[in-house]
Amino acid sequence: MDSPFLPELKFKTSRSGGKGGQNVNKVSTKVELNFDVKGSAMLNDEQKAVIMEKLAHRINKEGVLQIIVQESRSQLANKELAVQRFDALIKACFVRKKKRVKTKPSKAMKAKRLEKKRKHSEKKKERRKVY
Repeated sequence: MDSPFLPELKFKTSRSGGKGGQNVNKVSTKVELNFDVKGSAMLNDEQKAVIMEKLAHRINKEGVLQIIVQESRSQLANKELAVQRFDALIKACFVRKKKRVKTKPSKAMKAKRLEKKRKHSEKKKERRKVY
């Protein structure tokens, strides 16, 4: 757990469902990571806007990003998983998509496609009944 945002992350634990037997009923292993995007001191306004736009489906009305993890029986493992997912989400927000370069199919490719269509058509014609 070595995220630069660690001081601003808030963790909440609760009892988890799933496997674990009696341990599930006793130990709070489910981890809920909360990050206040609007109130973050580490992000500038432009970065906050990008995160709010790209992660809108994960951010509630108060501007808090929530990540819930309950995969492991260990609270510590779940915390580490939550921080890893958080870091991955934040990094993914700032990855720029490559601009698509339009290309035209070559003459050879066009000819190949038309030849394939012609052969397919002939194959279908041969299957028809002759009257």
